[in-house]
Amino acid sequence: MFTITCCLMVCITLVATGKEKKPIVQEKKSCCSTEQFAELTSDKSFRNAHLEPTALAFTPTTGKWVTLKTADGTDAKIFEVASTKPTNNVIFMIHEWWGLNEYIQREAEQLQQSMPNITVIALDLYDGKIATDRETAGKYMSSVVKSRCETIIRAAIGHVGAKAKIGTIGWCFGGGWSLQATLLAGKQAVAGVVYYGMPETDVAKLKMLHADVLGIFGKQDKWITPEVVAQFEKNMKQAGKNLTVKSYDADHAFANPSNPQFDKTATEDARAIALEFFKSRLK
Repeated sequence: MFTITCCLMVCITLVATGKEKKPIVQEKKSCCSTEQFAELTSDKSFRNAHLEPTALAFTPTTGKWVTLKTADGTDAKIFEVASTKPTNNVIFMIHEWWGLNEYIQREAEQLQQSMPNITVIALDLYDGKIATDRETAGKYMSSVVKSRCETIIRAAIGHVGAKAKIGTIGWCFGGGWSLQATLLAGKQAVAGVVYYGMPETDVAKLKMLHADVLGIFGKQDKWITPEVVAQFEKNMKQAGKNLTVKSYDADHAFANPSNPQFDKTATEDARAIALEFFKSRLK
């Protein structure tokens, strides 16, 4: 079982030096929740749990690709579905481990249609790379650089402006990054939706949240397990933050429409809950 450990770990090794044994302190590099989730790609059962996506013939009708300048000098791409009316309400959408494929583009357009007073922006944390098989998806997810993702998110925050109220949503890889985007948005953040992504375990970081969070999970998930979810609830309570959890009798990635075995009933119920969650906070 994958164990969550976000704290700095110190290993003490006793080395014999004559008659004495002196401790040698070896500092082991700490990692964040998103990096921990990326490490799961080395687990063959995790890779195999993601059925390769069914092809989708989708042509955007309301969404447009927009190029953003970033602080690191490398342009970023976003798929923006703008409201037809002036609005300061924005939802950042973050893709699964496959990348910002046609399914995410379609989801962005559908979400915006469900909430006409909101602009939906799908962020591309893979910088244009899209996987169609699980081995490539694992390679892409494991090679993601945390600082680059944060730079892209900050560029999107700058793009929408200081007056924007920001919600976030993401699945799997994007679920963990949805929560990180909520943290990065600071006081502009008003709502974060996490679909079976790795939760942030650092209570000190969670205390910096300014938004309510909705967590949607599968009880059969072998990685973001009910125990992981329970610890997330405990940590959020300790941080004094609002977390609503909805768990379904379903497996990891149950809400992925590209998954040939996705759970339609659970997906539709979760979608309705997420919509209400956003509508009550992005008015």
